[in-house]
Amino acid sequence: MTRIAKLALEDGTVYTGEGFGAEGEIYGEVVFNTSMTGYQEILTDPSYRGQIVTMTYPEIGNYGINSIDVEHETPSLAGFIVREESRIFSNYRAEGALSAYLEQHGIVALAGIDTRSLVRRIREMGAMRGILSTSDLDDASLVEKAKNSPGLVGRDLVREVMPSEARQWDSRLDEWTATEIARGANPTANGSANIVCMDFGMKWNIPRHFASRGNQVTVVPGDTRADDILKLNPDGVFLSNGPGDPEPLDYAHKTIAELIGKTPLFGICLGHQLLSLACGAKTFKLKFGHRGANQPVLDLQTGKVEITTQNHGFAVEESSLPDCLEITHRNLNDDTIAGVRHREAKAFGVQHHPEASSGPHDSHYLFDRFQSVVAKG
Repeated sequence: MTRIAKLALEDGTVYTGEGFGAEGEIYGEVVFNTSMTGYQEILTDPSYRGQIVTMTYPEIGNYGINSIDVEHETPSLAGFIVREESRIFSNYRAEGALSAYLEQHGIVALAGIDTRSLVRRIREMGAMRGILSTSDLDDASLVEKAKNSPGLVGRDLVREVMPSEARQWDSRLDEWTATEIARGANPTANGSANIVCMDFGMKWNIPRHFASRGNQVTVVPGDTRADDILKLNPDGVFLSNGPGDPEPLDYAHKTIAELIGKTPLFGICLGHQLLSLACGAKTFKLKFGHRGANQPVLDLQTGKVEITTQNHGFAVEESSLPDCLEITHRNLNDDTIAGVRHREAKAFGVQHHPEASSGPHDSHYLFDRFQSVVAKG
């Protein structure tokens, strides 16, 4: 039996399709991701907290769901939209269907709409607030709810996804690690360094990278104070990805500013933005963000172009960049800053996701670069 569901945008646009996954009504910022694969990693990426994600690839779910390719305990996004939900899945690693997984975790999803039309609208108008519902099917009511729902600017979404206490990363020999070892990443080759990860909503493939290089990985909540981090005797501190607007996170700005010059720092995505803010820069909201596994980035040091995975709706404002920071990478689609480095301290960050998962491996070298900095002390 077909279940009707509707998506209403704050500009008055309404899309009617078929609901799958959980029943209910949710609100969020409607965005799109251009990846062809990796829907399970997208579902479980905490950086999507507060967002309704539209996949541009037309058929989603064809290889099912498994318990390995997750980036967090549970999905964090608000809702999920696809052109067509594949009701038949086929993969030797599959353990279940996409629809059953979404239902299990309470994620409301929508299929059967013209996602090309929706994506074009977002590209023209910018990311918009929306309501996705299987219960209220009245267009006027849904549009009004969308207009009155909260946006992302000024909200601290990190507190909704970061851990409540410090913990050690379990460096279990999972499938990913086994693959890295086969490629030559010997877990004991470089000795053991202590990497402290400030978790603002960290993807699990990041600590896997650190562990595969022989490091002890200590994960602490994103609001941990600088003196408490230094008591852990870190050889380096990682600043993780995470959701939403970086500017309201005053506690993170303060901690990072106090750590600069005292220990090597490496930031990814939100962590890169927070490092820049801690140095005195500003951030701004992009019109519709960068989300996908096919984003070209130029490494200004080598002149090489990397194809990268990205997921962010904010970026560092170049005109506000302080003298202590220099640009190391640029996004080739819109020329925005994709990486910075501190001119005096051992600190750098990138806007893209070198851990991939899913996505290309062009930027894996950044983990090796940080490892080299950590080893030198």
